Amino acid sequence: MATRRRFVVGMGKLAAVAALSGCSGMDMDRPRKTSLDFAVLSARPRGEPSQAPAPGQQVLGLEPARDTLLYVPPGLEQGQPAPLIVLLHGAGGEAAGGLSLMGGVAETYRIVMAAPSSRDSTWDGVRGAFGPDVRVINRALERIFSLVSVDPDRVAVGGFSDGASYALALGLANGELFSNIVAFSPGFAPPVPRVGKPRIFVSHGEADSVLPIDRTSRRLVPALKADGYDVTYREFQGPHTVPAPIVQEAVDWLGWTGKE
Repeated sequence: MATRRRFVVGMGKLAAVAALSGCSGMDMDRPRKTSLDFAVLSARPRGEPSQAPAPGQQVLGLEPARDTLLYVPPGLEQGQPAPLIVLLHGAGGEAAGGLSLMGGVAETYRIVMAAPSSRDSTWDGVRGAFGPDVRVINRALERIFSLVSVDPDRVAVGGFSDGASYALALGLANGELFSNIVAFSPGFAPPVPRVGKPRIFVSHGEADSVLPIDRTSRRLVPALKADGYDVTYREFQGPHTVPAPIVQEAVDWLGWTGKE
């Protein structure tokens, strides 16, 4: 039976850890069958919107339930393209858990954040077939690109646990859109047709009992490097979580300007 873990910390309270959701606890050694082509996203940044979006958190209003959340930091100027990161929650979570992963630094670095919710208890490609979740994310990105002037060279996807695994899948399949992937404690990289060579940041706790590090990142990272990807890997002393220093290192690794 799948293991579920969920940790929640309020937005901005990253002095200890980021807000987290759990992992599906799938067998990392088991072969997975996927609908590979459905991992591809068609949405792309477009021209400048007619007006600057209001700062703060908003619901996109695209889905009848479990809608995507958008956070626009204060201080974005009309016509100034902003960086965007799509953040994916862990199993059993929802959009707010995705936003909380980097909520404490987005305002300081003026990063636009988007956090969709999976249709089911975890992301479709983690369970074995891409489809509904990809369509939701694509719709969300199309709306965001119509609302916010996004820098096409500063678009990333990230996540925690199952969300990290799914971020790897979407990032590897959509390297022309996502130049960077941030994977906090991933379980595996679902097999997808790979496009481009996005940079990858991976972190994992040595004491992770949900997704044990020896069976996950310590296998995954060497495989990605062998395939020619630029991977930055950080292990830390701790369990299945995202410590604040790891979040800060990931943001510094992105190298996006805009810090006040």
